[in-house]
Amino acid sequence: MRIGVRLAVSGLVLLSIAVSAFGVHFLWWRTAQETSQALAKTINEQIVSAVSKELFSITIETTSAFIAARALFIRHVVETDDVDKRELTFLSLLQSQPSISWVTFGTPDGALSAAHKLGDNGAEVFNIAAGTGQVAQEIETYRLVGRDLQFESRKFTTTSYKAPEQEWFKDSMQSDGWNWFNLTKLPAGDRLAVTLAGPIIVNQERRGVLSIVVELTRVSRFLAEIKAGKSGAVFILDRGGRVIAAPDEDADEINAVMTNQPLLPVAMNALKKSAGVYAQEKGDAYRTRFVQQDKAYDVNLTPLTFSGWTLVTIIPESEFLGPVAATIRQLVFVLGFLVVVASLLSAWLAQRLIAAPLIKVVNEIKHVERFELDQVQRHSSRLDEINNLSGAIADMATGLSAFRKYIPADLVRRLISEGTEAKLGGTVRPMTVMFADIAGFTGLSERLGDQIIPLLSRYFGAISAEVQTHGGTIDKFIGDAVMAFWGAPAANPDHALACCRAALASQRAIVEQGICDDSGAPLQIRIGINSGDILVGNIGSDVRLNYTAIGDAVNVASRLEGANKQYGTKVMIGEETRRLAGNLIRVRELDRLAVYGRAAGSTIYELIGIADEHLDSTAGSAVWVSRYEAGLAAYRSRDFSDAIRCFEEAHASRPGGDPPSRIMIERSQEAIAAPPDAGWTGTSVAETK
Repeated sequence: MRIGVRLAVSGLVLLSIAVSAFGVHFLWWRTAQETSQALAKTINEQIVSAVSKELFSITIETTSAFIAARALFIRHVVETDDVDKRELTFLSLLQSQPSISWVTFGTPDGALSAAHKLGDNGAEVFNIAAGTGQVAQEIETYRLVGRDLQFESRKFTTTSYKAPEQEWFKDSMQSDGWNWFNLTKLPAGDRLAVTLAGPIIVNQERRGVLSIVVELTRVSRFLAEIKAGKSGAVFILDRGGRVIAAPDEDADEINAVMTNQPLLPVAMNALKKSAGVYAQEKGDAYRTRFVQQDKAYDVNLTPLTFSGWTLVTIIPESEFLGPVAATIRQLVFVLGFLVVVASLLSAWLAQRLIAAPLIKVVNEIKHVERFELDQVQRHSSRLDEINNLSGAIADMATGLSAFRKYIPADLVRRLISEGTEAKLGGTVRPMTVMFADIAGFTGLSERLGDQIIPLLSRYFGAISAEVQTHGGTIDKFIGDAVMAFWGAPAANPDHALACCRAALASQRAIVEQGICDDSGAPLQIRIGINSGDILVGNIGSDVRLNYTAIGDAVNVASRLEGANKQYGTKVMIGEETRRLAGNLIRVRELDRLAVYGRAAGSTIYELIGIADEHLDSTAGSAVWVSRYEAGLAAYRSRDFSDAIRCFEEAHASRPGGDPPSRIMIERSQEAIAAPPDAGWTGTSVAETK
């Protein structure tokens, strides 16, 4: 059959329009799917990161509270039978740690003291008597007035709750350490919770079990703050699909979690359906498309650190593909009409609207990959998908930038550039470690209350700046203590000298920046430094790693920091640091000391200054240094009278006095009064950490 030119051209044009429309429809749909998957993945990764961080924070708060309470018991600050001090301590822990719900102490005879948080505005204290069957219990109620808990009421009832009958109590009484347990039964009723429990051993006697409890309603409240798209939700379920936590902003120790949420059945059914492919025990996440009642959902199943828990993120698929599908339907009709006249413009528009923005987005992703978060920019686009992707990347960079306050960005960049994988393992390297903390911090924090935080911030800022300036790496902040090391991840042959410079610079920075205590005096800090072969690397678990340093040399550095208090010094270094730094530093030999936990002694030194730096008049005077060392020599040769004379001269020649000389005078006088035996070596023993 023959046709005319007009019909042929019309047919070709129509065919071209149809093919073009179909091709554009197909390509746009594929792009939309990939973009939506990338966005869903990004959202899920951010949610997993936020939930993991919150659970880790809860773990840290619970552990910190347990360690603090345990230390008060075993150090006799609070006696196990002192009800009033126990009550005050437990209430203080509840106020100081937002995540914990209970602090309990039970004894083998059935007696139990417990403080229970009542939401954000109150607390109650349980005192359950010892005995079997129904026993008396006293319940005191407190309300938060301002920032303090004030007594409100007291009532007396009976209860059959027995701590010794609970599994966590039985296991803890047989254990030498503390462990995590799942709970459903509490003195106030049945609630889902987890607890960190362990025995309190005083004078080798098991007095009872200390337990820090977190009710899982706290986790549900946190889940309510997480936005999973516009209408999605996040749940935590156990292996059997039971609800551990569901988003509920009103959930707390008083209000139970609302479980009538519309997406909860989707989460339960998706977990049940994925049982054959979701390998939770291997720690592998699983993503699936789940359809229920003709609605499709993007479901992500991620195992959490607590055994048997799964984080379920549900986002309706229509949130991503619904607007995209409507847009594509419009484009098909528009392209059918404009395909001929727009053929020449299509390449330019594609370049302008798609290729160029995507290239920019890819470049921003590369910035994120290199941890160059400050260089990530948000690029607007006329296409919703690319605009949302760019926005998500910028938001992700903003979120990640917060972690630079927890981990050093330079360290991350260095590890990436060296190709170091984030996996368990490390190497032994020659390094130097520094520990610094605030003298009298406990009393200072009690006097300042929450005003201690700005002071700590200035103190940490000053120390951190000097550590980084001198090439060190901040390992961690431990209360008021700072741990830093030199010699890793990049090797530094002068690690001992660099650490000494940083220590002295930190002392000067405290004075120069006017960082003072509550009396207006410059903040006093003590520093311990030690060198040696140290294991450094990624240490932790498969879930969370910490690039840190461990080993005997690290422990000695910590002990030297504490030994400053014994000698009245500010910066104390070990003999290996002294050997490595050599004549480049000015020191005086203090003593031969066996630090706490070690039988053998080693020579310890006070760091006075750097050889190539100008010293002030106090540190620059060599008289008190030489007289002290002469006294030390006489002391070790058992000439205690001559030692006293030399130490007194050192004390008198140093402006303001010399605390180590006073210490050695007392030791010499004790030696005269009670001469040491023939095996005496002159080595001192540190009795405390």
